[in-house]
Amino acid sequence: MSDSQAKYQQMLIDLRSDFRPQRDWGEGRGLLLVVGHFFVGVAAGGWLMSLIFASSNGLLLSYLLAALGGVVHLGFLGHPERYWRMMRRVKTSWVSRGFVGITLFLVGGFLYLVPVLWPTGLWGGGSITAMLGYGMAAIGMVVMIGYMGFVYTASRAIPFWNSPLHPALYVGYALRGGVAALLVTRALEANLDQVNQLLVLWIAVTVAVTLFYVLEIHGALSSGNAAARRSVHELLAGRVSAYFYGGILLLGIILPAFLVWTGMSGPLTLGAMALLGVASAGGDFFMKYATIRAGVHLPLLTRAGAR
Repeated sequence: MSDSQAKYQQMLIDLRSDFRPQRDWGEGRGLLLVVGHFFVGVAAGGWLMSLIFASSNGLLLSYLLAALGGVVHLGFLGHPERYWRMMRRVKTSWVSRGFVGITLFLVGGFLYLVPVLWPTGLWGGGSITAMLGYGMAAIGMVVMIGYMGFVYTASRAIPFWNSPLHPALYVGYALRGGVAALLVTRALEANLDQVNQLLVLWIAVTVAVTLFYVLEIHGALSSGNAAARRSVHELLAGRVSAYFYGGILLLGIILPAFLVWTGMSGPLTLGAMALLGVASAGGDFFMKYATIRAGVHLPLLTRAGAR
């Protein structure tokens, strides 16, 4: 059976189901969208944390992750060369706003990073060019941190995503990813300065995102919407439960929490610090992947009846 025939058969099976899983995002080429959102979120959070903790290498890593995220986003599109057309829909499309934000960040970040990494370069850190770049990158960073949650919330056909907590959850995960990126950067630099502050910040952000996630799941279960409840079932006991327990809980929370406890009670080794950052970021990826894969469309009869 060819790939197109297999997809057609799967579509027929899905259409016969009361609760049709979404397959546009998270499967096949749709996986690129999840990966792109992950890289962009870590990049934006990492840029913010690197500014706060004055890490030039963190800024460079964040910029490279943003560039990689932009490339992955283009790979998701059927015609990447036409991406500029999407940027004209900023009044109505969060995806369009996201592309504008990434573009502003990449252009502005380059202008700001040149004097940071090359002090004797073409323009100085206090020049108008560098300050313009700082402002553009800051605007792009804010858009990148905030737009991803709204992309999913706008998908009203999938009730589990249509939660007011979803944008706040993505903001929290961007900040957590930023702390993780800076921990990895410090480990590669063999720099243990400000580690305790980063660990305390990781704890605070992790507690916040965990609370948001629990409240979002509780809201779906208590909403009275059968499709939202089915999504929670898929997440906790269905086809993506392995990603929830193994990726989100074990890799993203339990392992990093153990390393944080070790670091707070005694010196944290560079290897443990790098592992903490990688594990935390990996858990963030699985949160996004599992949440997207757990998405279930409203039943077709229900939507037809609503009209």
